[in-house]
Amino acid sequence: MVKKSLIFVAVMGLMLSSCSVSKSARTQRNLFSGSWTLDNIRYENNTGNFKSTIFNDAEDICFEGSDWFFRDNNSTGRYTISQSTLCSGGDRFFRWSVVEPSQNYSSQLQFKFIDSNRKDISGGVGYRLNIASLSEQAMVLKSNVSVDGELVTIVYEFSKK
Repeated sequence: MVKKSLIFVAVMGLMLSSCSVSKSARTQRNLFSGSWTLDNIRYENNTGNFKSTIFNDAEDICFEGSDWFFRDNNSTGRYTISQSTLCSGGDRFFRWSVVEPSQNYSSQLQFKFIDSNRKDISGGVGYRLNIASLSEQAMVLKSNVSVDGELVTIVYEFSKK
């Protein structure tokens, strides 16, 4: 009986440690938590004027000034776009996490769209943004896209509310 209990405790410990989040990821999650404003979207690694549809949702101009909220205790959030002639306003809900860095990338914000009842509405499709910088006051996220075979980096600059 003691042997079975030890094995059970060892297996549970292994399972919990394999699912745990590193201290670095926990720190980043805590920094994300709260309300942010997306102040600016700009483009790097290429020249010219760019206009893009962000997250298969709206044009880049619609995201400037949008409000973002990250809740770290249940990994949900939302962003709100203001209604205008170019933009379909309203709340968009998502489930998010911080992905640990690897050899190929730095830490990343990962999210996928959900409905107001927290059900997946994206068919499992999600987005990853590289975390270029993150502090209690500001964050910069980046994503690389290909435009006519050329790499363009979309830079998202946020300030904490």
